[in-house]
Amino acid sequence: MKRRVVVTGMGTVNPAGNDIPSFWKSLKEGKTGIGPITLFDSTDFPAKVAGEIKDFDTSKYIDRKEARKMARFTIFAVSAAVQAAEDAGLKEGNFDPHKTGVCLGNGIGGFEVIEENMMQLFKRGPAGIAPMTIPKMICNEGPANVAIKMGLHGSTTVVATACASATDAIGQSLDMIRSGRADCMFTGGMEAAITPFSIGGFSKIQALSTKYNDTPEKACRPFDKDRDGFIMGEGAGILILEELEHAKKRGATIYAELAGYGSTCDAGHLTAPDPEGIGAAASMKLALDDAGLKPEDIDYINAHGTSTPTNDPIETKAIKKAFGDHAYKLKVSSTKGVTAHMVGGAGAVEAIVSVLAINNSYVPGTLNLETPEEGCDLDYVPGAGTDAEVNAVLSDSLGFGGHNASIIFKKYED
Repeated sequence: MKRRVVVTGMGTVNPAGNDIPSFWKSLKEGKTGIGPITLFDSTDFPAKVAGEIKDFDTSKYIDRKEARKMARFTIFAVSAAVQAAEDAGLKEGNFDPHKTGVCLGNGIGGFEVIEENMMQLFKRGPAGIAPMTIPKMICNEGPANVAIKMGLHGSTTVVATACASATDAIGQSLDMIRSGRADCMFTGGMEAAITPFSIGGFSKIQALSTKYNDTPEKACRPFDKDRDGFIMGEGAGILILEELEHAKKRGATIYAELAGYGSTCDAGHLTAPDPEGIGAAASMKLALDDAGLKPEDIDYINAHGTSTPTNDPIETKAIKKAFGDHAYKLKVSSTKGVTAHMVGGAGAVEAIVSVLAINNSYVPGTLNLETPEEGCDLDYVPGAGTDAEVNAVLSDSLGFGGHNASIIFKKYED
């Protein structure tokens, strides 16, 4: 028998909300967090819109002196972790810090730290490099700082599988608890890559939207025929996973059960998914098998849905391969029209969306979907969303390098 794993806490900082209640409100209202880039002067850049964090008070979660030692992505991760721990009711004496670990996803690391210090290197030579440059920029500092903040001594790792990073981190945390190596895990992902180098680099490979610079609220339009690229976002999502009996002993609120995980690699193109969606479909099937569920048991898929010309029709093919006729009966939506694409943090926030969908009997919609692309013929829930009974959700993430990851949450039953 596999040890059962449940979700007992959640926290987020993302473009559509700096905590769970405000984020859920934005989702239900179909209120996007996408707008003009303000973090740097984007005048000379093809892409001028992004999903930036707004009105965020770091001091609510982190001492200002400590925050100065952290890159932006780490600040978001630690802040979301504090929220999640409070939500789960974790406190000294009701959990073992030596059996509690951290596993977070991150795609890029501290880009703004690298860029700032490279400029100083060019201007002043090696003397211009700030002492905390390396400790701030490397991607493992996200989970390491969470562990330090929370006093956690269990396995603390980072997963870097591009846009699949957070979903893989959640899946690997599931395996950690099932194996008995941990009783509790802080998991999810984080990213902060709205920088000149990042936006310029992604623009060079024509991955970002440039068509809607004057109407940013319409720029992310998954599965729509007029989509032209993804919108870079930033933020973090953290979930507290616990072994069921551990959670029950604490008297914790149980939001959902994490039932399955699947992961594959296309082993094909560096930036494009397999054209038939074979790897993505295999990942979904593995998650179903791991959860002991049939395709018809899934009510909703929170799709990767990047709003790129390449991803959306291929992901649709993958869903059809994995779910057969049931693909036309379940609801599928992408919430990136609200959050933008947070790369290493995307799967974490979308996992939170999945859990909230179960708890609120509500499926968030796909913003800006007006005319579906040919072949994109599933129920993508266009608009803000709809009331619906949601007993089981699959969330999938597809990353550069051919990484595919899928996780399944289901309504908790004792």
